[in-house]
Amino acid sequence: MEAARLPFFVYGTLRPGGPNHDLFLRGRTRSEVPARLTGAVLYAGPGYPYAVEEPGGVVAGEIVTALPEAYDDLLAALDRLEGYVPGDPRNLYDRVARTAVRDADGAPVRAWVYVAAPAVAARLRARGSPIEGGTWPVR
Repeated sequence: MEAARLPFFVYGTLRPGGPNHDLFLRGRTRSEVPARLTGAVLYAGPGYPYAVEEPGGVVAGEIVTALPEAYDDLLAALDRLEGYVPGDPRNLYDRVARTAVRDADGAPVRAWVYVAAPAVAARLRARGSPIEGGTWPVR
């Protein structure tokens, strides 16, 4: 089954200024706009964050729209970066379609987002450190 060509919601190292932004996104995007993902809480991981789906949470990030000619390569590169393999129970992240909201105008946008896989999410909920305010610090 071919994946829908949705934009991506990024919230961690792929955000502008983050260590993976230039490596993966530079020259491959048409737009990157600030947005919020509701229904998720941000947790600190070992050098990178996890969005864990939880009611009432909000995660800050950007909606990234890929250039059409770069989409397939970018999707594959992001899946590799996040260690995501469809259906693999060992995934740290799952790629799921969710609705993010653009900060500028409040418009909802369906986007791919990498969220903590179920086993990782359970561990984070039990003993992880939520990031206050839902914003990963970009250096």
